[in-house]
Amino acid sequence: MKKDNVLSLGAPVPQVADSRSVLEELAREGARRMLQEALESEVEEFCEKLREGQGASDPAVAVRNGHLPARKLVTGIGLLEVKQPRVRMRGGEPPADPALGSSPVSAKSSSGRFTSAILPPYLRRLPGVDALIPALYLKGISTGDFQEALAAILGPQVVGLSAANIVRLKAVWEDEYQLWCRRDLSHKRYVYWWADGVHFNVRLDEERSCILVLMGALEDGRKEVIAVQDGYRESKESWKDLLADLKRRGLNQGPKLAVGDGALGFWAALAEEFGEVQGQRCWVHKTANVLDKMPKSVQSQAKKRIHDIYLAPTKKEAFQAFDEFVRLYTDKYPKACQCLQKDKAEMLAFYDFPAQHWPHIRSTNPIESTFATVRLRTQKTKGCGSRTATLTMVFKLSLAAQKKWRRLNAPQVLGKIMGGVRFEDGEEATGNPNAAQAIAA
Repeated sequence: MKKDNVLSLGAPVPQVADSRSVLEELAREGARRMLQEALESEVEEFCEKLREGQGASDPAVAVRNGHLPARKLVTGIGLLEVKQPRVRMRGGEPPADPALGSSPVSAKSSSGRFTSAILPPYLRRLPGVDALIPALYLKGISTGDFQEALAAILGPQVVGLSAANIVRLKAVWEDEYQLWCRRDLSHKRYVYWWADGVHFNVRLDEERSCILVLMGALEDGRKEVIAVQDGYRESKESWKDLLADLKRRGLNQGPKLAVGDGALGFWAALAEEFGEVQGQRCWVHKTANVLDKMPKSVQSQAKKRIHDIYLAPTKKEAFQAFDEFVRLYTDKYPKACQCLQKDKAEMLAFYDFPAQHWPHIRSTNPIESTFATVRLRTQKTKGCGSRTATLTMVFKLSLAAQKKWRRLNAPQVLGKIMGGVRFEDGEEATGNPNAAQAIAA
């Protein structure tokens, strides 16, 4: 055994920084060897597969023929250098073999050369690294800081990941957004909608950009983004244009319940485009608006009493808490009470739906929580450059967030809602004439 390969037990313990670099180097070397062995095994399996059914004296259809020049791969643990084994084919096309054609490990290209499924031609960056670039950008890293950020994550030896990639990605994202805005919606049926207008600062525009966002819950309980569109001050005309576009793309049936802020032009547009849809006003918006009209000294207690309204177990008790709030504060703070009483019936519409869904439908929180991330991005970059850039960013971040959304509670009751079953105080109404039909459907 060579002396260089023996680790002296009496050697001093390296510093923490040195030990980390040693561990990183060991991890990279281990990953490189595993990848190299996988490539060698892939070629051996390919050649062995072609030998099946041949006689012992027949020449091999495919034989090893050295290696291609070394290739450097950018991975999440740094730069890996591997050599792709080369295969030489004999006698033209290999014999037909259905099992070979369906092999997930390797294949033969139409040009007659072996093509690796593990290491495709021209691959220089792993897909995970390519996904890292837009993820960093969308989370707030400015284009000027990309080289430094990527070097810290992937190692200083990594090249080819400059901020110029972001410029190209933006153009791709804009094309993806335009294609998404034209997708067919004729097969969609939504039980609930959430609507809101989100405002952003745009550096190249005099006015703050208003993005109209519409989310929906499908019959299986999954939530998804329906529309992201540029609007003007959340006006009726802007919302009507958005809803009319949905109908043009095949969405002819509205939801059973729509949730939104009371100040939106959304409600008038919804009534014109989809007829009578039951509306639920957002309690988060309502609470903020009411407390804004009261001094800070009483806001804490007033907020608790507002919670007593929409957390009441029945609609009757909610009305009682409603009346109690007005009785206590109407003399000193009439504007706050007037604000609370506005849309009183719509504020308590959620009681006509399953109690399991109340946490989802009492507010537009699904939209608000999602766009906290979007606002973080705009704060980091001191506003978006243009309205198009803002739309594209909102679109990409919304779809990214959508992957992590959890389904609605008790999705099994959504079919009953779509079937017309009535609910009272969160429970299925007794003697419901539509219950049997809904269950059969």
